[in-house]
Amino acid sequence: MSVNRCLSALAAVLLVAAAVRLAVTSGAQPPAVVPAPAVDNPKAPGALQTAVLAGGCFWGMQGVFEHVRGVHQVLAGYSGGSRLTAQYGQVGTGTTGHAESVQITFDPAELSYGELLQIYFSVATDPTELNRQGPDSGSQYRSAIFYADETQRRIAASYITQLDKDRTFAQPIVTRVDALRGFYSAEGYHQDYYLHNPDQPYIVLNDLPKIRNLERLFPQYYRKVPVTVAGR
Repeated sequence: MSVNRCLSALAAVLLVAAAVRLAVTSGAQPPAVVPAPAVDNPKAPGALQTAVLAGGCFWGMQGVFEHVRGVHQVLAGYSGGSRLTAQYGQVGTGTTGHAESVQITFDPAELSYGELLQIYFSVATDPTELNRQGPDSGSQYRSAIFYADETQRRIAASYITQLDKDRTFAQPIVTRVDALRGFYSAEGYHQDYYLHNPDQPYIVLNDLPKIRNLERLFPQYYRKVPVTVAGR
């Protein structure tokens, strides 16, 4: 066998090994349809609203909510820290206070804040993992709800209490409920990342299953054609 063919074979073996390792530590947590929140705001016509959620790598979070009916835009970005440190390289150190987050703009006549949280807890994140999600570890991958007003705070806090009381998850929920101090959009190459890189092993193993789970478990909310940042 030639040297080039040996190198190609070795590369293939290493690629398979890497894929196996990623599969073992996949961030695509087992989905579970959690009950609807007992406390929620009624759906009613009005101005578009926003929700800021963190639950691991923002590529998958963005992918899930871009496929939800009633959502008009989803931006990947950073919340929890200063504008001065809202850059991918700095956030990745885990020292900025930021969490990789998504800002979801939605129509309150079609989708309630509580329904967004139901999808979030069911298919987008594992709320029992502390400062990590699947293969990603660090406070920048924490599960957090950043509330914009007292109504959002009340709905989120009541929902977590409800789910813990009902023992919906085997372990206690560690999702934080923090006041929104600011949301800072991530670099352009992160926006719609899963759509531009559908064959990347990380996306295949960690993010695309979440979108399939949304379609399977919440068909009433799922839309096949996502609303994208590039399309706005």
